[in-house]
Amino acid sequence: MKDIATPANIIAATAHDEQTDKAGAPYITHPARVAAAARHAAPAHLAEQAEAVGWLHDVVEDASVTIEQLRALGFPEPVLAGVDAMTKRHSETVEEYFTRVRANALACIVKKADLDDNTNPERLGQLDAPTRARLATKYQRARTLLALDGADQ
Repeated sequence: MKDIATPANIIAATAHDEQTDKAGAPYITHPARVAAAARHAAPAHLAEQAEAVGWLHDVVEDASVTIEQLRALGFPEPVLAGVDAMTKRHSETVEEYFTRVRANALACIVKKADLDDNTNPERLGQLDAPTRARLATKYQRARTLLALDGADQ
């Protein structure tokens, strides 16, 4: 199988160049952690695809990359479908978004890794109290909609 994680890493690093997270850290550290966690969590036959989706999960939504550009670069359809499933649409509700994520195995794996990273106490501890409270509510709702609010946490 052709290596897809390395080009996904390069595309993400380029797309997120100079972006920072809410605490001011380089944004690329978030997709890096998500990609590693997704690879680890995925079944062996999906590990590399999950890692690639982890790297790419925000490039369409937060940068000027399109699914068609990723297709032209040779990413396999399951990776494209995973990235597409994780890309929020401006016209959809949160419930519609999570319905789409739940319908895609790679997106589910990566979204769980994304939520785990976004709710990491060390990361949240760098934010002010009102932001932490707002994000705690947002991410708990996301876990519920993804059906991760039970024993799977």
